[in-house]
Amino acid sequence: MNFVALVTYLLVMSITPGPNNLVLASSGVNHGFSRTVPALLGMSLGLSVQVGLLTVFLGSLVAVIASVQIYLAMAGCLYLLWLSWGMARSAPSAGESGGAPMGFWGGVLFNWLNPKVWLMGFNIAMVFLPAKMNAWHAGLLFAALTFVIGLPCIALWAGSGVAARRFLASPRRLRVFNCGMAAMLAGTAIWLLLEMLPAQSLHALPQMI
Repeated sequence: MNFVALVTYLLVMSITPGPNNLVLASSGVNHGFSRTVPALLGMSLGLSVQVGLLTVFLGSLVAVIASVQIYLAMAGCLYLLWLSWGMARSAPSAGESGGAPMGFWGGVLFNWLNPKVWLMGFNIAMVFLPAKMNAWHAGLLFAALTFVIGLPCIALWAGSGVAARRFLASPRRLRVFNCGMAAMLAGTAIWLLLEMLPAQSLHALPQMI
């Protein structure tokens, strides 16, 4: 196992824009950092558990998972589109929060509907799993590394939202921000879905029309 490559991959995937980070940044702006912490911890823990479980069970369930992967992706992307619609419509007054922020368990479950997390977990399990290493040991190792590396990365996104909160005190600026974040989240959902669509389905599409 190339440890440096694994750490680099986790760092890049955790710090780059994605549904988790966009939601946390938006929550930081609208609710502040302290009210975003439960979702932040839930997402970190949920991601770690998901990566660990995928590593352990991928070998025996690869055929089943592959057959339902596209349906999981479609369900997740539809949820992200619904979430982006709600984000675009939220326009709290300056200094007030627009509804309750996502909680700990919401953060945990959010990962299971996040296509980027599924892609990340599959790649880690298939690319970095050592052939001679016990799957349970590898799962625990990957889960721990994911939590340790991912938590500070997504915390930066929540903190960036808090830092921008004063600038976005104007209702108009906040409205523009929420709409912009919603558009980015919707675009990310569509892009991730296209990434997960099987190539054969795309080739067969013109024949079905």
